[in-house]
Amino acid sequence: MHPDPRTAALALATALLAAACLARAQPRLPGFDSPEVASDGRVTFRVLAPQARQVILNAPWAGQDLELERGDEGIWSLTVGPVPPGIYSYTLQLDGVRVLDPHNTAVKRWRGGNSSLVEVPSDGVAPHELRDVPHGVVHAHYYRSSVGPHRRMLVYTPPGYEADDGRRYPVLYLLHGSGDDETAWTEVGRAHLVLDNLIAAGEAEPMLVAMPNGHPVPWSRTRRGLRSGNSEAFERDLLNAAMPLVEDLYRARTGPRNTAVAGLSMGGGQALRCGTGNLDRFGWVGAFSSAAPDPAGDAAMRSFLAAPEEANRSLALLWIAIGRDDFLLERNEALRRSLEAAGVEHAYLLTDGGHSWPVWRDYLARLAPLLFRE
Repeated sequence: MHPDPRTAALALATALLAAACLARAQPRLPGFDSPEVASDGRVTFRVLAPQARQVILNAPWAGQDLELERGDEGIWSLTVGPVPPGIYSYTLQLDGVRVLDPHNTAVKRWRGGNSSLVEVPSDGVAPHELRDVPHGVVHAHYYRSSVGPHRRMLVYTPPGYEADDGRRYPVLYLLHGSGDDETAWTEVGRAHLVLDNLIAAGEAEPMLVAMPNGHPVPWSRTRRGLRSGNSEAFERDLLNAAMPLVEDLYRARTGPRNTAVAGLSMGGGQALRCGTGNLDRFGWVGAFSSAAPDPAGDAAMRSFLAAPEEANRSLALLWIAIGRDDFLLERNEALRRSLEAAGVEHAYLLTDGGHSWPVWRDYLARLAPLLFRE
């Protein structure tokens, strides 16, 4: 049976009309990139906003509240830098309204609001950059816990994990900050690439890296989810649900000499709490720009400081790092003074920088080579 030519013609005409309508409905894409990173590290931002009266770049790393200049056809632009290599977040303000860069698909998710991302590449030696080396795999797991039925954790397995089914690996539990979730250390921190590069260079032991969600208490219960029992609930979740899951599903070596915990900001405080309070579970503790506990007011930290011989015997490494411009510097300095007064062995690193991802990626690259080595 042959199709009716009139029916076929009508169908074709309908399709062409729909395509034409769709084409008119779609905005014309501007002929530019934003952001555009030059070889010298300068970054140019552009926004097509012909109706806007003012466009401002919010990027503390470039200078806060920088105004873009309006050009032809309503294209606003601004060039900053040179900017040091790294991954940076920013937002825009169009007539006072905070928005993402509409021409940039790279987005960092924050609990307090998303931001756009721009990467300024280095000359190929940055520890977090993608290199031609063997790569591990990042797995995602949903699991039940006493603190909540829908918990999620990412787990990195190192290169060669699938090929050698007899080898067991030590585990680093890597914790995020208060504005993040379990994806932050891979999406922005590039922890998997840091480990890939260090392992390929023989500078770090092949290890599993488990990245749980640090907010068992719903974010909305208090401002930023803090001072609400979140740290206590996270400790229960880590010890009683997340760690057993990793040890059940993966070829993990167990015991404190094979188990590390480290984190940034809120996660740094959680790492200190979990690590120093459970010396039978963790032998390596790292705290990056941490929300360090008050040595005088925190009962768990007082108990830890009161038994320095046990701490020194149990911990292979207590590693604390903070930037000179970090707003948490004094809390970390107070912790350092208390550790020194108590005679607890530790490493304390004071670096340039503030409370930002370039600093934390560097700290991970410094800490990982120290782990699981006597």
